[in-house]
Amino acid sequence: MALPNKLKDLLEQANELEEYKACSQYFYKWLNNQFDKQPVGSLIRARAEYIDRLLIKLFHSFGLAQNPDLALVAVGGYGRGELHPYSDIDFLLLVNDDPSEQVCEQIGQFVTRLWDLNLEIGHSVRTRAQAIEQKREDVSFATSLLESRLIFGNHIEFEKLKDHIIQTPVWGSAEFFTAKRQEQDVRHRKCHGTAYNLEPNIKENPGGLRDLQTIIWVAKKHFQAEALEELINHGYLTHEEYQELLECLENLWNIRFALHLAAGRNENRLLFDYQPHAAEILGFGSDGKASVERMMKRLFRIMSRVRELNQMLLTNFEQSIIPKSQELQVVELDRNFERIGHQIRVKNPSVFFRRDQLLVLFEHIADNPEITHIHPSTIRTMRQVRRRLLGDLQDYAGCREAFMRLVKHPNGMGRAFTLMHKHGMLAAYLPQWRNIFGQMQFDLFHAYTVDEHTHKLINNIYQYGDKSRAQEFPLCSEILTRMDKPELLYLAAIFHDIAKGRGGDHSELGAVDALAFARLHQLPTSDGKLIAWLVENHLLMSVTAQRKDINDPDVINEFATKVKNERQLDYLYCLTVADIRATNDNLWNDWKNTLLRELYLHTQRALRLGLENPMDMRDQIRDKKHQAKQRLINHGFDEAHIDLLWGRLKANYFTAFSEQQISWHSEHLLEAEDLTQASVDVSVQPMHGGTQVFAYSPYSSGLFARLVTVIGSKKAQIQHAQVMTTKDGYVLFSFVILEENGEPLSQSRCNGIRRALEITLHDPKKKIRIKKNRSQRFKDFNIKPKVVLRPHARSDRSLIEIQAVDIPGLLTKIAEVFQRHQLHIHAARITTVGERAEDFFVVSNNEYKALTDEQQVKIHQALRKKLNADNEAANA
Repeated sequence: MALPNKLKDLLEQANELEEYKACSQYFYKWLNNQFDKQPVGSLIRARAEYIDRLLIKLFHSFGLAQNPDLALVAVGGYGRGELHPYSDIDFLLLVNDDPSEQVCEQIGQFVTRLWDLNLEIGHSVRTRAQAIEQKREDVSFATSLLESRLIFGNHIEFEKLKDHIIQTPVWGSAEFFTAKRQEQDVRHRKCHGTAYNLEPNIKENPGGLRDLQTIIWVAKKHFQAEALEELINHGYLTHEEYQELLECLENLWNIRFALHLAAGRNENRLLFDYQPHAAEILGFGSDGKASVERMMKRLFRIMSRVRELNQMLLTNFEQSIIPKSQELQVVELDRNFERIGHQIRVKNPSVFFRRDQLLVLFEHIADNPEITHIHPSTIRTMRQVRRRLLGDLQDYAGCREAFMRLVKHPNGMGRAFTLMHKHGMLAAYLPQWRNIFGQMQFDLFHAYTVDEHTHKLINNIYQYGDKSRAQEFPLCSEILTRMDKPELLYLAAIFHDIAKGRGGDHSELGAVDALAFARLHQLPTSDGKLIAWLVENHLLMSVTAQRKDINDPDVINEFATKVKNERQLDYLYCLTVADIRATNDNLWNDWKNTLLRELYLHTQRALRLGLENPMDMRDQIRDKKHQAKQRLINHGFDEAHIDLLWGRLKANYFTAFSEQQISWHSEHLLEAEDLTQASVDVSVQPMHGGTQVFAYSPYSSGLFARLVTVIGSKKAQIQHAQVMTTKDGYVLFSFVILEENGEPLSQSRCNGIRRALEITLHDPKKKIRIKKNRSQRFKDFNIKPKVVLRPHARSDRSLIEIQAVDIPGLLTKIAEVFQRHQLHIHAARITTVGERAEDFFVVSNNEYKALTDEQQVKIHQALRKKLNADNEAANA
């Protein structure tokens, strides 16, 4: 695409720095205006042309053009003539001999002027011999030279370098291919092996531009091809695949171009910050979350196609480029399939006219652990068949039988399922899976697309059966071992999120889909009902564990009533653990593990006692006291002193804490010199999956607010809080805190927080500083604060639920409102879900009674006013 004449004239007339800057401003304004009018390929070539003209002009301005020994050579993406709006500019200054002092000074002025123009450049000055030597040592440099072109200067020296690149055996085809393959493997591992991270790198992620370029680089080196199209003649690429690669390339270019415009700089990570603007630039709309999800779905589907083509073509290249020291062993699997080394291959592509054989292929993978990949010729055939399907594979009875055999196979949901998902055969089988394929969720909670999250969940369940990993999640492993039908757990996992993105409650819609699947596949009615129940209730256990007091017998009884029996509890527990672990790599921690495990064990006990005979609270208190007292006596404490201390505590204290916590609290208080004074202890060793904080003090208003402010100022996250009053006017605080990464605190951090809490208990007027600025990553997640007041299970208490953006100091602000309205806080459950805080408080009024209707209205208004004001300030 030709540059506008006005720009050419401005550049020709430019001499001073400000005049060059004016050229750049005009060019970027023109580039922005042309994005929705011209093909993106024309625009990135236009920028390369503009930079060519700029460099040549500056080459003349600083006297370098008069030097016959110099050659200005574009390398890398710039060498290909492809420059996105803010892409860096890589060039080589090729010299005959080491440049003189005068030439070095001219080069320095030339480079400085480029920096002054805010251009990101990568440059080097090399003789031909030096370039060849660096090429020998550095495959990345060798790759950039493959795509080099002369911009200006000594064409003879440049042609000699190009001839050497093509003709010399340095980085021969085999060595070059191996190096680029290893380079790609390292790059993929850095991205955790998945293209479906919700903030993908358009260049580096699996299925990104680098995967396309790797194909091109290998083709250029081995086949000396200047364009992908030449691979058709070599028999390595079909015309259909060539067109698909061009389409994918153009789509990735479009998204990268829009990303640069949205970021205003050289940025290849499609961060949440830029996604709404990029989606709008690309024409997906300006309706925020919906626009982003449409754009990202397109992107992930493109990346999936690129990754599959990359694997197929590179494996094909490998077989041609790298000589095998010996023929691979061919093992016949049946009359239709054979194993070649670690790959499975279909003997005759026409076999797939029998659609069930598409599923039988994956059965063979499950049967043969030595099979790790599908042969490229078979991938090509599968792709062709997949495109020509007129319906769903599940429509065929033979396919349904084969699919159920795979789900029931001991190894079926391991590598076989992964490859089935990776190569699009699961989407070809289940129509609902196609809807979630590439479906993202625009939040900071989910790290993967819905389909990739589900794939990871199934992989987590599969690992429970791996004996070598049994110690990681022993309870899940033990449950899976005795499960009568583990395939039902896998099917529930497949359907648990399958209705996301459709609108409505995805759990309810998914349960309907699961029942329909069960009927179509002729599963027993009871099995279908269990799958549907798991899908509909797959969030029940995590919500109960993280939002309710699982030490409360009423909570356990309510949960057990919903679960109904131990069999459903087993399935739900395994599904829940796998689900949380698959949502976000940073989400799972020992605290959540402990919560879920304790909820499971409490519920199992309640079910075994019988729902009609729940455990009496007095029995529970008696058991805890007995075990805690025994611990304390073993540590040398007098039983009479223990009874005297416990006589000051109310019965609800003993139901709220475990016997380990009770003995720890008691030990601290029994060792205190003066029980009229406030004191603090912080557990150096983690307890129940987190760092425990225990504070004891005479009662005073605002104490809870001060304590949470101190903890927040130390950048520790409160996961749970309990507040208990004694019979004689003292108050006990218990917090579970974690680091921001979900780990318990180190000893030095524990000591620092303990000292800070002691200071605020003894000097309540001392000011506490807390960081008030909000993370920029939250600015696109404007969640309207929600406040709900409802009755509590206890008639003398009320429950307050608050949802808001997780801004620094949020808990302090809430506590200040409670303080102004003279509320007593009895318990708090603090949960952070990505960018959203979900906090639950059990409170009473200043008379230790449930809130009146009038009080509820006033507190609701006060909280909404405070949270809305803070939310607006944070977004200002």
